[in-house]
Amino acid sequence: MPRNLVPALALLTGLASALCQAQNTVPATKIVPAAEAQPAAAKTQAANPVYDEQADGATQITEALAKAKKNNRRVLIQWGANWCGWCNKLAELTRTDPKIGKELNYEYDLIHVDVGQFDKHMDLAAKYGADLKGTGIPYLTVLDGDGKVIANQETGALENPAGSTPAHSVDKVMTFLTSHQAACPSASSLLADALAQAKAEGKPVFLHFGAPWCIWCHRLEDFMARDDIAPIFAENFVDLKVDTDRYPGGGDMLNDMRHSQRGGIPWFTILDADGNEVVNSSSSGDNIGYPGDAPSAEVFIGMLRKARPSLTTEQLEHIQTELVNSMKRPAGH
Repeated sequence: MPRNLVPALALLTGLASALCQAQNTVPATKIVPAAEAQPAAAKTQAANPVYDEQADGATQITEALAKAKKNNRRVLIQWGANWCGWCNKLAELTRTDPKIGKELNYEYDLIHVDVGQFDKHMDLAAKYGADLKGTGIPYLTVLDGDGKVIANQETGALENPAGSTPAHSVDKVMTFLTSHQAACPSASSLLADALAQAKAEGKPVFLHFGAPWCIWCHRLEDFMARDDIAPIFAENFVDLKVDTDRYPGGGDMLNDMRHSQRGGIPWFTILDADGNEVVNSSSSGDNIGYPGDAPSAEVFIGMLRKARPSLTTEQLEHIQTELVNSMKRPAGH
């Protein structure tokens, strides 16, 4: 049965019944004892809370949608609050269970939106049809890359019998996630579309291969998505990412293009509009991967200059400088 429908503060001050009368959509049977509302790991959660109570939920969703659309994934919103024991239990399961963790890493951009004491982001929840007061938290919403609601799910149905560990069923959570993940396009169809766009726009294709588990692949993608870098690439290239694990034929395409199963990822190549290779990240020898040090950044700039002579000196110098600077700060900053 769904739990944690009134804030733990209200429970501790003896106002639970009054709140239930004021909010007649919240059944009294769903009130959680204070001991459950404050799990044993409360100190750890306080130091490293699941929910960012200062974050703007709309911004969280917008940023997640941009990533999901680019990578043909879904956005998974877990509505909840740090005082909610069951929210923490579900978040812990997603962090620790290997099957769920892989599914989320491969197919979803997961965000935790704080609802406070049911006084934050309620208009946002209503926008996506999430009935938080009626069914309780944690509550799950799945969106496609365009922001369309794919599914809403109260999580009481995902729980194990009372007293079980973990509190939520791995099988039920996995079934929910796999049934709503996006269908993956084939690598060949993506390449065909990119080449058609390249021909229409008179640009080469910057094709890069990556995988969900590849930290340096994500680092390259994040760099290319930066506000100061993305416009340069958009002006000069058709950007195409092929996921070697998720997209049918992606691994074979990588091996065919680099004529080997060795070299690691990220691996990238620049193609003209007819699909002919101009240069690739192994052209000078070993695959340069993420070009974050000075020598590999110089090779990367040489690749861009060769494939797109119209790139300005200022643009190339900015990319080169920022690539090297990116290694001086943590990923994502």
